[in-house]
Amino acid sequence: MVVADVLGPDFDAIRREEYGYLDDAGLVYLDHTGAGLAARRQWRAHAARMSGATYGNPHSEHPASVASTALVEHTRQAILEHFNADPDRYAAVFTANATGACRLVGEAYPFRRGNRFVLPIDNHNSVNGIREYARAAGARTRYIGLTGPDLRLDGDALRAALTRRRGLLAFPAQSNFTGVRHPLEWIDVAHRHGYDVLLDAAAYAPTNVLDLGAVQPEFVAVSWYKVFGYPTGVGCLLARRDALARLRRPWFAGGTIEAASAQGGWHRMADDESAYEDGTLNFLAIPDVAQGLTWVDEVGIRAVHERVDRLTAHLLSGLAELRHHRGEPMVRVYGPGTVDARGGTVALNILDAAGTVVDERIVARDTAAAGICVRTGCFCNPGAGEAAFSIARRTLRGAVLRTAAAGGTLDDYLTRLGLPSGGAVRVSLGLPSTIADVDAFLDFVARTYRDRPVDPRGLAPRLRC
Repeated sequence: MVVADVLGPDFDAIRREEYGYLDDAGLVYLDHTGAGLAARRQWRAHAARMSGATYGNPHSEHPASVASTALVEHTRQAILEHFNADPDRYAAVFTANATGACRLVGEAYPFRRGNRFVLPIDNHNSVNGIREYARAAGARTRYIGLTGPDLRLDGDALRAALTRRRGLLAFPAQSNFTGVRHPLEWIDVAHRHGYDVLLDAAAYAPTNVLDLGAVQPEFVAVSWYKVFGYPTGVGCLLARRDALARLRRPWFAGGTIEAASAQGGWHRMADDESAYEDGTLNFLAIPDVAQGLTWVDEVGIRAVHERVDRLTAHLLSGLAELRHHRGEPMVRVYGPGTVDARGGTVALNILDAAGTVVDERIVARDTAAAGICVRTGCFCNPGAGEAAFSIARRTLRGAVLRTAAAGGTLDDYLTRLGLPSGGAVRVSLGLPSTIADVDAFLDFVARTYRDRPVDPRGLAPRLRC
């Protein structure tokens, strides 16, 4: 056992016994917002299950099918229990990822002329994309800006937006760019004004308690590989049953209907969550979600939260202390400089001695060569990036038009915006992270960039957002 008594988990033992493959490979893994990591016990449990029984397509009644169905339904129950969601009030709909969960809401939500889709500019593109469904239905999209150096949601602007019309509010419980944890109290505020709420919990769920008995958004999007690394290709839409009943899917597919006629032109949707699960579920991987939840619950999500908080404080303090020899800061952090209402996701840029941003592709190249895993780019969150780099809406529109007219490249677009870099560097912490991981990154930055020129040759193309 690697979990201690009342003193809490022994995270050093957990790292050694369950995630020692990182140290065996000489890797410093600091991309937990990109993907969590699986414990060795998860792999062992998967192998034991797959070698111990036969599993078939759940859409049948033979023994192999029934075995799959039993594990899928057990996993649904485990998910609801993990989030303290009343099964009479909430349904767990399996999707390919959090993006698939957002698409389900977007395509089926009853947008219409006269209502609104409200969202902060701090949102993943999987949420931003819902605006296309709203636009097609004649609904208005209203973006809410961020304020102050911490890049937190403009509360006054959000309140004002919610007092007009009704519709859907979508926001991340935790920003995948800055790590800001946006207040869950906005859920109740939205409800008081007649809005439904889509909560993106993809970056929040790995290190925070989400109690759906206390806060009750209509929809919650989750990707399980973000929480515990494996399985990939399995996400979840947690949906209030009353809200699910108001959705209207624009199509049907195998597995979603009770009956259909080809020649008669009619169909009848299933009357439960299976109406939203297209085709055959990933029945060989879904049971691994239950195993991952067992592992996270054994360690304790509150303990993980406290651990990541301490490591994030150490990281932020170390970044603030990094200086060139003449005292110039080596790092610019975007978002909160403390752990107050923020998670273990830290976006930054490296600065040279003249205060110029070092192209994030240079940092990506150098960290990769050193065996340090960090993310670079805009992290599929262009709004938070625009706020972090203080780019005005008018400037953005002008740069787009001029670049398009000239047939320019992404680098041309960035030049017109006055940006020396196409994005930021993201360091993110999770359950397996250690002080040694944080110190390795801080030491690497100091050794590699303090008062030293950088070599821009051989850079890879910019990553897509």
